[in-house]
Amino acid sequence: MNDLDLLTAITVFVLSVLVGVEVISKVPATLHTPLMSGSNSVHGIVVIGAMLIAAGSHTWLGYLLAFVAMVFGGMNVVGGYAVTDRMLEMFRARPSETPKKPKAEV
Repeated sequence: MNDLDLLTAITVFVLSVLVGVEVISKVPATLHTPLMSGSNSVHGIVVIGAMLIAAGSHTWLGYLLAFVAMVFGGMNVVGGYAVTDRMLEMFRARPSETPKKPKAEV
């Protein structure tokens, strides 16, 4: 990788971070959880991409970066499904309680 490729990669990374922050900051709080739970497929793609990078890497730095990407991607996938499950739990009907018998009047 020459200096121009590294500079291009860093530029794309910085621009993607800036665009990501700008897009996420515009999402209202009421929509944030459903949107994030729906993006689990994107995090799954990150894990697959990290596996492909690890398979093609020949240096310890490549293996380390791929491992870190797999760990963070896996945490996002598991966390996203946990948040989705908790969110859906709020909308499930609670088991009906047994009706209380009225007290007898004396």
